[in-house]
Amino acid sequence: MDIRALDLNLLVVFDAMVQHRSVTRAGEAIGLSQPAMSAAVARLRGWFDDPLFVKTGAEMKPTPRAEALAIPVRRVIDTVRGEILQRSGFDPARTERTFTVITPDIGEVNFVPRLLAHMSQQAPAAQLRTLARSRPAAAEALEAGVADLAIGYFPDLQKAGFFQQKLFDTAHVCIVRQDHPTVGKRLSLKDYMALSHAVVRPDGREHVFEQFFEQRGLKRRVLLELSHFMSLLPVIENSDLIATVPRDLAHVCCRYGTIRIVDAPIKSPVIAVHQFWHRRLHKDPANLWLRGMVQALFTAAHA
Repeated sequence: MDIRALDLNLLVVFDAMVQHRSVTRAGEAIGLSQPAMSAAVARLRGWFDDPLFVKTGAEMKPTPRAEALAIPVRRVIDTVRGEILQRSGFDPARTERTFTVITPDIGEVNFVPRLLAHMSQQAPAAQLRTLARSRPAAAEALEAGVADLAIGYFPDLQKAGFFQQKLFDTAHVCIVRQDHPTVGKRLSLKDYMALSHAVVRPDGREHVFEQFFEQRGLKRRVLLELSHFMSLLPVIENSDLIATVPRDLAHVCCRYGTIRIVDAPIKSPVIAVHQFWHRRLHKDPANLWLRGMVQALFTAAHA
């Protein structure tokens, strides 16, 4: 027998006949008229080359062949209904899934603590993992299913095959140590240019402010170049250097170090921070939950 030639709806007809032992009652149970039900039973008989159900008194009794088929057919129907047709769901309270998020080191210090605190309440058995990827590599990781989300500034992901949701905008500000000897509450462009600067140039990720500055032909005295934003915290705290960073990072530095924020003397581009995901996970219940949590936590925090 070739399964491709079998109308699987006939198994529902068969199961109804086993349960109700009547063409009329079985048809009513599954929503078929008596003529349609009779035609379906006839097709079943032809397929299995067996009468299957024989009129005996007031009911249609199953033949030995039908009795042998009853349990396997019921198993198939239960499997289809319970595992194939069942709408997929996600229970954060019971999941043990590992959620992987691509974000730079700024994101790790800015997003992870709040994400972890929320997950510990809503999904206590879930695990959180972060990955650092260059912007082109982030697309590959999402496409391959290596990561669930990317959170941050990823202009390379604004293309077909990916979804995005804006979380907040962040401007650039300057940070110096609390007792900096020459920087007061305000900073002129002349004084800014005269200071010694620390600059971050992450591998595979251009610094938006650095590009903006270089495009205008402005040159500062760069005394230190770093590859990680969070390395700025001890450097700025223990030197007279100044750094220009996204405002959300500046607030983190102020929270953990003796550092203060000074408005930048030049109007720089605003960075739009988004979360991105691949279309393959667009309707995945677990990914929907994760995206909803990120949106609620970080859009509200910057509203």
